[in-house]
Amino acid sequence: MTDAPLEKTALNSVEHELGGKMVDFGGWELPVQFSGILEEHQAVREHAGVFDVSHMGEITVRGPDALSLLQRATCNDVSRLDDGRAQYSGLLYPTAGFVDDLWIGRRAENDYLLVVNASNSDKDFEWLADMAKELEVDVRNVSDDYVLLALQGPESQRVLQSMTDADLSRIKYYRFAPATVDGSKAMVSRSGYTGEDGFEIFLAPADGPRVFRKLLAAGVKPCGLGARDTLRLEARMALYGNDIDHTTTPLEADLASIVKLEKGEFMGRDVLQREQAEGPKRKLVGFEMIDRGIGRHGYPIVDGKEEIGVVTSGTHSPTLKKPIGLAYLPLGKSALGTEFTILIRGKEVRASVVATPFYKRAKKE
Repeated sequence: MTDAPLEKTALNSVEHELGGKMVDFGGWELPVQFSGILEEHQAVREHAGVFDVSHMGEITVRGPDALSLLQRATCNDVSRLDDGRAQYSGLLYPTAGFVDDLWIGRRAENDYLLVVNASNSDKDFEWLADMAKELEVDVRNVSDDYVLLALQGPESQRVLQSMTDADLSRIKYYRFAPATVDGSKAMVSRSGYTGEDGFEIFLAPADGPRVFRKLLAAGVKPCGLGARDTLRLEARMALYGNDIDHTTTPLEADLASIVKLEKGEFMGRDVLQREQAEGPKRKLVGFEMIDRGIGRHGYPIVDGKEEIGVVTSGTHSPTLKKPIGLAYLPLGKSALGTEFTILIRGKEVRASVVATPFYKRAKKE
């Protein structure tokens, strides 16, 4: 029996040409790095880097009942969106666990675009389509219609402005607008997954390679999955499959800001109401190491012989130059400054709960 061939984005040949170190990422062949994770990380923090995130899924939800469907399916309040505005949210099971975390943008009344995780796009589409059966709404998986480039870093606006007719200074955080980018029809969103200012550029697949090359010619560094992970962790942005999944609720994941219980009925609302009243049994916290070592995904947290929690993400922070991570701890042991023990390859290593995000960019004067 042969393994299924890996899926490839429209930029695959360009990434090979650039010497990208390609890996299997959830069934997609994607670059983990080009010049090196540290160099790429630093480029995004200080200048600008571009990521091929075309493996992400896109779903459209359109029709008279579009808002009603999304209000029932997600935990944030979609009614707060106006045209050209987006929000981060959770698509939830009745248990309040995550089907996925996602970006929801309102393009027009009764017309929404969703950006979902690559490994979940089929599952998310089927979940929404099933919920839509009795409603007047059209749900479509349009993932093949887009190349998605994430241009991130303090110089992103300067670089992109020279390539587009849109006034980028008018596109505020979590806003988006149609635009022409290097002569191609596009949509530009001020959002990202790095903790830096930046834009996500939606393009037709045929236009992606040319625009990608144009960004590189302007001095933007191509970046891979490795730097994307260290950057998002410093900014304390959750990764589905690591920090959140079907077993974790938004309140456990310290994402209360996306839970709007007052909006009315939605999947998992009763569970979240109870959790809010009683307090969740565990909480996702940031930590730094006290002893030498790096706590990584899946490492157990112990109290004597008892396993009381688990590390969900961990790395050596290129910006802070020390090991950091995220972990689930019992609510009573999640206060700032609390010390706890991680089992690293059988050895007990001490860590301490710290405030997050670990890194916050300086505001422009």
